[in-house]
Amino acid sequence: MLIVGCGDVGLRVAGLLAASSRVLALTSSVHRLAELQAKDITPLLGNLDEPRSLLRLAGVATHVVHMAPPPLQGDTDPRTQALVQVLARRTPPSSLVYGSTSGVYGDCQGAWIDETRALNPTTPRAYRRVDAENWLRAWGRRGLSRVNVLRIPGIYALDREGGTPRERLARGTPVLQAADDVYTNHIHADDLARATVLAMWRGSTLRVLNVNDDSDLRMAEYMDLAADLWQLPQPPRISRAQAEKELPPMTLSFMSESRRMHNQRLKRELRLKLRYPSVREGLKGQPVF
Repeated sequence: MLIVGCGDVGLRVAGLLAASSRVLALTSSVHRLAELQAKDITPLLGNLDEPRSLLRLAGVATHVVHMAPPPLQGDTDPRTQALVQVLARRTPPSSLVYGSTSGVYGDCQGAWIDETRALNPTTPRAYRRVDAENWLRAWGRRGLSRVNVLRIPGIYALDREGGTPRERLARGTPVLQAADDVYTNHIHADDLARATVLAMWRGSTLRVLNVNDDSDLRMAEYMDLAADLWQLPQPPRISRAQAEKELPPMTLSFMSESRRMHNQRLKRELRLKLRYPSVREGLKGQPVF
């Protein structure tokens, strides 16, 4: 098993696989070698921005998990392009699972959507993810690997760095008033890791899956829930016009798209039972099993 992009979720995936598989991980940092080795992960030095450094990845794994983000600039993903090109040099992996983003759907104005929804990226970040998906779809159509694309919304967990809204609540960052608010989707990092592993074994060829829990909340409702659980003040409400003046662009970008994602494929095809069916269980740290 090769993990490309072995951050928080990648480490959780590795933890699920350690007992049954040899786990390799690509890293560009010599400072992470000891950390990965301590977790029974074999590190491979290489950099997705330097394609020649990736040659050692050719033929090393029968399964690949690709969680590496695209570059921060541009509207394409040369990193994914470099990865698929090197994997094609020798015997390709039998399966490849890619962690994409629900942002590729764009603003759906609060509608319920499934994986057949037409893509409508509206930010450079989302365009880069669409480009990555296109590279992997082309790879899958060649019949070289069974490719699954996971469309992932907001990832959270109590033990994930920046994985809860606690700091934002402590700062008193405002949220949109009800008339302007957007629907938001979430997945607990542990459930995402479990879905990733199941996709490797159970995912159909060239299949896209929404990976989100059962929550049906607007963003302000999510923040109020977290505030109440942690006995913090609920965030103030402001209009969208105020938000555009007061909030940083990144924060505002997450308030500009509204959608509710169906997760039937996740449950039906991967047969995943969510340990955290909603953010209430996740924010309380109380899995249902």
